[in-house]
Amino acid sequence: MDKLNFLTAGMPIKTGNKGYSRAFEILSDLELNGLELEFVRGVRISDESKEIVKNSPMVKTIHAPFYINLNAREEEKIEASINRIVETATIAQEIGAFSITYHAGFYLGMDKDKVYQTIKTQTGIIQDILQKNNVKVWIRPETTGKATQWGDLEEIINLSKEFEYVLPCVDFSHLHARYNGISNTYDEFAQIFEKIGKELEEKSPLENFHAHMAGIEYTSKGEKQHLNFEESDFNYKDLLKAFKDFDVKGAIVCESPNIEDDAKLIRDYYYSI
Repeated sequence: MDKLNFLTAGMPIKTGNKGYSRAFEILSDLELNGLELEFVRGVRISDESKEIVKNSPMVKTIHAPFYINLNAREEEKIEASINRIVETATIAQEIGAFSITYHAGFYLGMDKDKVYQTIKTQTGIIQDILQKNNVKVWIRPETTGKATQWGDLEEIINLSKEFEYVLPCVDFSHLHARYNGISNTYDEFAQIFEKIGKELEEKSPLENFHAHMAGIEYTSKGEKQHLNFEESDFNYKDLLKAFKDFDVKGAIVCESPNIEDDAKLIRDYYYSI
């Protein structure tokens, strides 16, 4: 991408029930760049909506359904998870989406290395299916907000090294919550960009970035709920300074409850620096 784009997680709240056409009008009026389609409970979009989204010049990403666990004990749950990711990626290509993201799985009390190998195996199956179907979309496991969830930064970088079309989706608020308040200074943000840029250099990851941001409430167990930025201790200003200093390009998806207002807040602050 040629710049950093600011997206809302789903249609702006002001859209009401008026659909994607109105959503894109609101985003344009706010000088935002697009949205992340939220397939929360299933991969569902009508043909009419698909056509509207496809024809929009705005930036699109997709969040796959939350019912995904590539480390499930039950084989049928793994198969369903694989299918949901494949279906999401297929629709992403149809509508011209930049990339898809998902929460890859849970540890379920298992050894971390064993879980990594299991998720690696399932990711290989996903990549094989997509390649066979000529679907070429970035699939991005997301950094997660609880220690019970697979997906710390190291795991996702390592998985990205294994497969051509895998890169991280870095949810900076999740990292802040996962580690009970750290990952919240300029230097820590800079270290994340340095690490990703160096370890995945061949993929130019800082020119092709997918991030999530929100205010966040957390406990010793990690993420509790999203908040608006000004109601949280999340240091979004220093993060945006790091985005600018490292000349990161791609998409930032705002997941605050008041998605469009907070997306505009971070967009305006970024351009004020």
